Parts: sequence; C-alpha cells; structure tokens
Amino acid sequence: MIVTLLLLHLVVGAAIIGAGDRLGRRAFAVAAVVPIVVLLALAARMGDVLDGRPVVQDIEWIPQLGLELGFRLDALAATMVLLVSGIGVLVCVYALGYFSHPKPATARLAGLLTLFAGAMVGLVVSDHLVSLFVFWELTSVTSYLLIGNDDRNPRARDAALSAILITGAGGLSMLAGLIMIGQSAGTYRLSELVVADLGGTQVAVGAVLVLVGAFTKSAQLPFAGWLPGAMVAPTPISTYLHAATMVKAGVYLVARLSPALADVGVWRPLILVVSSITMLVGGWRAMRQFDLKLLLAYGTVSQLGFMILVFGMGSYELAQAGIVLLLAHGAFKAALFMVVGIVDHQAGTRDIRLLRGWGPGWRPVTVIAVVAAASMAGLPPLVGFIAKEKVLDGGLHGEFAGAGLLVTVVVVGSILTFAYSARFVLGVIGITGRAITARGEAPDDTEVDSTAAVAPTFGFLAPAVVLAVLTIVMGVAPVTIDELVRTATVALDPSASPKTVKLWAGFNTALLLSAVVIAAGAVLVVFRRRVADGQRRFRTWIEAVPDADTVFIGTVRGVTTFAKRTTRIVQNGSLPIYLMVVLGVAALAPLVPALGELGGLDLPDVNGRWAHVPIAIVIVMAAGGATVARSRLAAALMLGAVGFAMAVLYVVEGAPDLALTQFAIETLATVLFVLVLRFLPSRIDELTVAIIAPIRLAVSIAVGGAVFVLALVATSARSDVAAPQISDEMLERSVPDAKGSNVVNVILVDFRGLDTLGEITVLLVAGLGVVALARVARRRRSDPAHELLERLPLVDLFSRLLFGSIVVLAAYFLFAGHNQPGGGFVAGLTAGAAISLRYVAGGATAVRRSVPLQPWTVLGGGLAIAAGTALVPLLTGGSILEHAAWEADLPVLGTVKTTSALPFDIGVFLVVVGLVLMAYEAFGDEGSIIEEAGAT
Repeated sequence: MIVTLLLLHLVVGAAIIGAGDRLGRRAFAVAAVVPIVVLLALAARMGDVLDGRPVVQDIEWIPQLGLELGFRLDALAATMVLLVSGIGVLVCVYALGYFSHPKPATARLAGLLTLFAGAMVGLVVSDHLVSLFVFWELTSVTSYLLIGNDDRNPRARDAALSAILITGAGGLSMLAGLIMIGQSAGTYRLSELVVADLGGTQVAVGAVLVLVGAFTKSAQLPFAGWLPGAMVAPTPISTYLHAATMVKAGVYLVARLSPALADVGVWRPLILVVSSITMLVGGWRAMRQFDLKLLLAYGTVSQLGFMILVFGMGSYELAQAGIVLLLAHGAFKAALFMVVGIVDHQAGTRDIRLLRGWGPGWRPVTVIAVVAAASMAGLPPLVGFIAKEKVLDGGLHGEFAGAGLLVTVVVVGSILTFAYSARFVLGVIGITGRAITARGEAPDDTEVDSTAAVAPTFGFLAPAVVLAVLTIVMGVAPVTIDELVRTATVALDPSASPKTVKLWAGFNTALLLSAVVIAAGAVLVVFRRRVADGQRRFRTWIEAVPDADTVFIGTVRGVTTFAKRTTRIVQNGSLPIYLMVVLGVAALAPLVPALGELGGLDLPDVNGRWAHVPIAIVIVMAAGGATVARSRLAAALMLGAVGFAMAVLYVVEGAPDLALTQFAIETLATVLFVLVLRFLPSRIDELTVAIIAPIRLAVSIAVGGAVFVLALVATSARSDVAAPQISDEMLERSVPDAKGSNVVNVILVDFRGLDTLGEITVLLVAGLGVVALARVARRRRSDPAHELLERLPLVDLFSRLLFGSIVVLAAYFLFAGHNQPGGGFVAGLTAGAAISLRYVAGGATAVRRSVPLQPWTVLGGGLAIAAGTALVPLLTGGSILEHAAWEADLPVLGTVKTTSALPFDIGVFLVVVGLVLMAYEAFGDEGSIIEEAGAT
C-alpha cells in the first residue's frame, strides 16, 4: 500500500510536469486526486493503526549492507500523513481560485507540489534512517524547485538558493549523525531506536549533528533566514510548505528521536537554548512586520521553535501536547496563509498600511482571520488553547532539567504570539491601515483601494472555511482527535500513559498562566504604538550586529569570489592542460599504493598464446601511429585500429559479448570522431611551448604504467585462489535464477540491473548536456562530402540495403541476447552503426527518413521503460528489479518464453539509439534532425 501511494505521487507529478502549460490551473484539479486517494487509503487502515497495529512494508535494497527501504505507518505517521494530504487537497482547491489567470509554468507548480507531497509522505512513513534521509533530501530538492519556479525573478532564485544551501548542508550533517547513531545502536530502524539503550560519545556527537539538520529544516536560529525569503513563492506554495509539510520535517524528526536521545549528551540543553531563542526572536520580529505574509513567516519561525522545544524534552506529556499543537498549527496557519493570499489576490497588496477596510461580501474573510488568529493566540474554546494548556501543564509537572525555563519561555513566547496574532487581525480588518492613514504615515500608493476590492468567490474561500471550522470543532469537541493523539503519543513513547484531550481541565496553574498570557498580550496590543517605538530604538541599537540573512549573503558572496579567483587560475581554457591534470592525478593517485603490492606478485607469462603476438604488434603499431600522425583523421583511424585489434583479442580469448561490444563501439566511435573532426583543422599543428612536450610524454607514461600495474595488482588481488569466487556463483545462478545462459547479459540486466539503470540515466543526462553545449556553439556550414555523396545514387541504394540488414541484426542481438551473445547495449550500438551508415550516405535528412522519431522521445522512452521495469515489482509487493518469467503458446511461433529482462533490455537499447540520434543532431550538418522537426 505505502509504496503504491508513493509511486502514485511520482507518476502523477511527472505526468503533470510533462503535460506542460496545456493543463493550466486545471493541473491542480488533477493533482488533488493524489492526496484524496491517500486519505481514502489512510481511512481504510486507520482502524488498525489506532488499535496499535501499524502498517509495515519493507523493500530490500542492499541486504548485505543492511540497507532497505523500510516503511511503517503508525499513529504519529498517520497524523502527519493526515496533515500532508488533508491540507494538500485544500491547497489544490485553493490554487484553482488563486491562479484564476495562470502564468506560464503554473501547471509545473502543481506537478512539483505533487512530487513534494510524495517526498513528504515518504519521509514521515520511513522506518529506516537511510530511507528517511533519501526522502528528506527529496523534500529539499522539490521545495527548491517550488520556491524558484519563477526563474525569471531574481528574488525567487535567491530565495530558492538560500533554502537549498541551508537545508542541504543541514541534511549532510544529519546523514553523518544518523550513521553514527545507527552504527552505535546496531540498528537503523526508528521503531527499534526508541527502545534501544543509547549512550556514549559517538551517539552524543551524532545527536548534535542530527539536530543541526533538524534546525536547518525547521528554520531554527541561526538558520531561520531562508524561511522569510521563501515567501516570494506563490501563496498556495507557502501555505503548503510552511503550514503543513516541509518545515515540520525537522519537528517530526526531533519528536521521533527525543524519547531515545533526550538524556544523551547535550540534546536537551541544546534544544532548550536554540528553540527558546527562536521562539522569542521570531515572535519579536513578527510584531514589527507590515507585510502580512512576512508576519506569518516570522510567526511560523516562532511556532516552529515552540514545537521543537516541546517535543525535544523527551517527556511524553509534552509529546502529547506537541501532537495537539501539530494539528492546531496545521489548521490555523494554513487558514491564515489562505486569507493572506485572498487579500493579496483581490486587493493587490499585503501591506497592512494600505488595507483600510473592505466592501460588501468580505465578512467571511474577516471571520476566518479572527478565528484562525485566535487559535494561534491560544484563546478558548479553540484547539490552539488546548495545545498551549497541555504544554504549560506538561512543563509544570515535568521532572527534567530545564522544566522551569521551558515554562517561562512558553509564557513569554505566547505573549508575543498573542500580540502578533492581534496585529494580523487588526491589519486584515483595516484598523491598522486607517490609523496609520489618519496619522499621515501611510505609504504613497494611491492605486490600492481595499474598500473597492471584489469579494472572493465561494470556491476560492471554501478551503479556508473548512480549516476554520476544523479549528473550532477540534477545540469545542476535542474527543474528535483524542484517540488519534493518544495513540500517536504511545507510538512515540511505548511507556506513555497519555491523558484525555479536553477543553476544560479545571482551575489550575496552567489556566492561571494562560490568563497572564492573554492579559499581557492585550496590554501589548493596547500600547502597540509605544511597543513599535521601542522596537525601532532597539533595532537601532543592534544594527551593528549582523543578522542571519546578512551573514548568509556575505558567506555566499565570499565563497563565490574565492571560486572565481580559483577558476581563473585552474580553469584557463586549455583542454590539453585539463586532460594532463585529470589523467595525471587519476594515474598517480592509485599508482603509488599499487606499486607497494608488486613485490609479492607472481608475474604472468609474457605470452599466453602465439595468436596474441600479431594482435599485440598491430595494437602497438597503431597506437604509435596515432601519436605521430599529423592528420587528425589519420589519428582517429589509428585509434580505431587499436580498438578493432582489441576486439580480435577478445575473440581469441573466447569472449564474444565483449568482442561484439568492442566492434560496435569502435565502428560508431570512429564515425563520430570523423563527424566531430569536421569542425577542427585537418592538420595537427604543434603550437605549444617546448616544455609542454616532455610533460605530455611523462603523463602518457604515467597513465600507461598505472593501467599496467593496476591490471597486475587487480588480477592478483585474491589472496585465497581456492576460495569461492563471485564469478562462479553468477555462472551457477544465471540459468536457474535469471533464466538466461548468457551470463554477461544476465549480470547487466538482472544481477546488477540497478547499476545499469543508473548508468543509462547518467548517459542520458550527459547526452542532453553535450547536445545543449553543441547547439550553443553550432555554426551552420556546408559539408562537401555529403553534397558529393548525395549525388551518388548507388551509395544511397547500398546504404539503404545495409541499413535494413544491420537493423535486423540488431533486433537479433536484442531478442537473443539473454541466452546468446548480444543484449540491449550491443543491439543499440549495432543499430547506431546502421544510423551512422545512413548519415554518411545522406546526412541528417537520410537519418530523419530512416528513423522518423525525435531523439529525445527515443531517449526518454527508453529510460521510462527501463525504470518502469525496475519499479513495477514494487506494485505487487516485490523488490526493485525482481525477476519474472512468462511462457505462452502462440500460433505459428509455438512456445515462446521470455523474462522481465527483455523490456529492461529494450529500454537500454532505446537509450543507446537515442544517444546516437542526439549526437548527429548536435554535430551533424545543417539539415539536422531538430531543425527539420522545427520546420515541419
């Protein structure tokens, strides 16, 4: 179930992005289907989850290393999924109204939002630390794309860069910490870490590193600067990221680990200090914002500090309060963000100095703002009041060190929360704007008149109405969330005995403190002008101290300046120097330790077979000819001769698959060499200074020597020759396990199929990059050779005949490769040779007629088929690339047997063919494939 839902996010998100702007804002309607399906699936299993029977699903990745994708849906994970998917549906509906006049790339936002939601769901249901980290990083990447979706806006680009640099660095720190904790505990399972006996220096250091990752993700000081900057994103995105999902990832991680790590090292003191400062500073800064969205942003920073402070103490009473706070915050903060979006969309501004009241039809908006802000301020009878009461009660009865400090910080922070909540309400309903206007302090913007703004439609307003109603229902009738909160608390700490969630807990100290909070907050509101004056004076005093944003910008600028200066020195534009440096380092780095292993090695015979002698002579002569040739074409042909001679050597040694691959690669490479060399001078003129020649010679000798030495050491690396070898195991398992007698192909598409999938992905990305660079530097030029060949009908005729024959041979290699020499890679290279033949005979026009498909279509289709073959077994509960075999009796053909390796091989075949087509598109003549496609 879990994996299927994650794949649904991936498929739908990718499909929406692939559809482009054709869907427009309707893309959000399509995107809404996914969280609805998730909610239905969650509802179907919620009974088991609330009964303490979590949904578990494990997928083996690398069993030998203990790496697996472990998923576990318990009550806490279900709470987070409810927030992620429930608010996700409402955000999608809200976006339909917000993007009433969609701009370019609006549909892409919906696709990215779906992918982000999938990453977030994967994060909260991950039970393995490694899979948790994978989804953690996916949320960082997708949030970067969401924030920076408007790539023409420099503020959006800067905000996205800031977010991914800060959260990405924190993610690396977190990874190191998770590994240290997992290794020390002997398990990487979150569900097992909770009951493990953790301690020691390694765990303490790992805990600090994990907290750094959580602090960056959940915008704790000094890493909070990225969150206000992210407000440049459209309001539906801000609503989703900063009310329900991304920023709560760090809170969720701290909640999961605190029961096991609260007493380890500096976990609790560090959280007390950092989160207390974050809560207070965030609330203080929210009180002086005029932009409603920035007010909510700094308020979110403060609330995140509140939540991490509550969860980080390791107390189950506070953990229960934290879960109520999670639900409350998701409801009221999402509603408030939606109100800001409605105001901005209808009135054209978010500045409270310009909002001076509303016309008819705006009362529902102001009611929603009041209800949601009251819950944020902790006023009864709303769910925010219940959450704050339970936090105060848990702190007052807490037996951990720092409980008194926690209560003090919560009280002071709640006073600030009350004050900025009131500032939000007064700003939305227009009281602040009218007062500022009366004093003559309003900005000069006569184009904004909120009183003339058109009231929002019901569809635009409905999601915020739902959230406001939920805020009231959860407060007035907390029984609706009691069982979920209780079970989630036990999921966090199995030893917990949570109390009932209720609105009225009697007259107690917590209630008295709540009264103090309300009274003090009201005083700040009444004397808000004096408070603002004090804030301005205080801000003047601390202007000399750089804030986190200034430090971050200065750091980025410093690193960029250093990188530019370094680049001027080491990247001087000379390709030969680049090659010498890269090859020299690649040769010498492994050569030094390898030389130490030569002493105890038995050198192989100089000549194993007499047939090797003529082959070696050809290789040496061709290689020598390539070094002294003054014609670039001659040098390329000499290199081809070396490759063909190596293919003959493979034939002599009885390796037909290697020989076929080598023959095909050399044929294709030689043609591509000639194709590229058309853009270079025909002669190799030595224009470098005299000192370069000896350096080239030294690097060449080092590379040749390194390859020779490493070959000797690698072939003699096994100390016990009698021990079982992996090659023997693969030979034994090839037929019974993979149903293929060609062990080379079986390794590529079955045993090591995941490696192959990664390699073709890299090839695709590299190919697209090469084509993009080549198109930038492309110069239109005629090719006399093609003009001559196109006037020779006989050449065209023979190329057509050979093209069909070679394609048939490629098809044979493709379908027979699992049991005979061949396979998808060899077949693709063979088909590439046929395409090359057509190009030589008739240029890109001939290739276009022979292969009437776009290169990127072939490439993308191949990768999709290969990836789909790898992922389909997950839908049936299997593992990635799990082998399957089929047998069918067909008319004429008789019994036909095939395996899942065939579609994977077809994907590899298409990727290779697509790369060849892309190469001719990049370096071909002026009648290139892409230009012809544009003309048609």
